[in-house]
Amino acid sequence: MENNFIVEVSARHVHVSKEHLEILFGKGYELTPKKDLSQPGQFACEERVTVVGAKKELANVSILGPCRKDTQVEISLTDARSIGVNAPCRESGDIKGSGSCKLVGPCGEVELSEGVISAKRHIHMTPEDAERFGVKDCQIVSVKIPTEDRSLIFGDVVVRVSASYALAMHIDTDESNAAGMSGLVMGTIVE
Repeated sequence: MENNFIVEVSARHVHVSKEHLEILFGKGYELTPKKDLSQPGQFACEERVTVVGAKKELANVSILGPCRKDTQVEISLTDARSIGVNAPCRESGDIKGSGSCKLVGPCGEVELSEGVISAKRHIHMTPEDAERFGVKDCQIVSVKIPTEDRSLIFGDVVVRVSASYALAMHIDTDESNAAGMSGLVMGTIVE
């Protein structure tokens, strides 16, 4: 039986609340799906915003849908340093006390007092996948990424289990570059 999974690069993006979507794009605005993502029900949108930090800004940052309860900005640590924003390494949704920034859309601006994170690397699994791999929800594992010339073992990978997930590991652009990833890359749990 296969004991590996696809490793996907999660580039900088923003999840918005309905309230913030309407401030940024106008009252009654709805997100426009551009392409489906690997996780069921998730999609990249046509809409983009500018993320403004203390030093500079990141233009044309993609919004991912659907809308969420809280607005969250996910950027790499390189992005965070570049624009002068604190982005603690957190699991998605864990934004209490995280970094702040301003979001600028075509119709308005939103000042976030918190919500900027660098997402912890993680593996999405169904309960059946978790059983097959011998892991459980919230377990921390190490994953080998066997790329040519820059093979790496990433520690501190969070296993996230839900019936609504599809099997895939997510890392950010800094981590992908460190491993020299290109094209389809598979990962394997090594501990």
